Amino acid sequence: MLLALACLMSSAGLAPAAPMGTAARNVIPQDVQQIISVDYRQLANQPMAAELHDRALPDNLKRFEAALKSLGITPERDIDHLSFASFRQAGSLRMLGVAEGDFALKTIQTKIRTQKVKPLKYRNTLIYPVDAGLDMTLLDAGTMVFGDIDALKFALRARDGDIQSLNANSALTDIMPGVDSGAVWSVLDSEGTQNMLRSALGDAAKLADYETLKKRLLSSRYQMNFDNGIKFDLDVITSDSVTAATLATVVKAGLMLKKIQATGAEKALLEGTDVDSDSNQLQMHFHSDEKKFETLLNSALFNAVSR
Repeated sequence: MLLALACLMSSAGLAPAAPMGTAARNVIPQDVQQIISVDYRQLANQPMAAELHDRALPDNLKRFEAALKSLGITPERDIDHLSFASFRQAGSLRMLGVAEGDFALKTIQTKIRTQKVKPLKYRNTLIYPVDAGLDMTLLDAGTMVFGDIDALKFALRARDGDIQSLNANSALTDIMPGVDSGAVWSVLDSEGTQNMLRSALGDAAKLADYETLKKRLLSSRYQMNFDNGIKFDLDVITSDSVTAATLATVVKAGLMLKKIQATGAEKALLEGTDVDSDSNQLQMHFHSDEKKFETLLNSALFNAVSR
């Protein structure tokens, strides 16, 4: 899982959540393993979101944040949504980022000229190197795409219809409406879901039941919200209700094992996690106050779903 959860503070006022924009969906190639999307406007003035940024944002994405500023973009002012997608193409897992907001094109162009950045032209679109191994292109005044040069080329091919985009991936687009109103949300395909649960369950993933069940995991989704503490809701979509119920039993066993080994705040964290099944879905819910937030950041589940 190459992606990391990126939560940034915004000084702007709160605004209603909005799904991923059309331009973003069009530019993400079809064979997605995971998408993580952050609604900056919902995270306005949320202290826990700021801590999440400091603790969870990986170095390569911090480099992107610095690169944005070097182009005259203030992330907390100019960005509405930031989404990351890991997708398979040409035998490799690649990462692509899409920033949606209101970008001052003249300011960006002036900065680029001042820095004497030499662009690459691909499909009548200019791609600019902004850092070692990190490139950027502007689709329009409201959509910026970044990643390595190969990832950007695949993105532009998806936009132009030469390869299929996320819009053709009904397994993920069908489950996005259930979470895309969250401050932070994510969807994962079958393989991404298997990786996430294996990491979260730890030793419990070695149970024979899980090895059988993992082949029946179709996808998963989660959302995080920061009103009155932090709320985390995860759904794992399976092939049938029996699989969902059995998976819930395996996850509960994993939590029980961790509770036995845990002490103090970590045990309280685990006790605040509810696991159940509904039809063909495993459902996990967690609610924490600020005191337990630090424990959440260090938990195996958080690291599993955010990496």
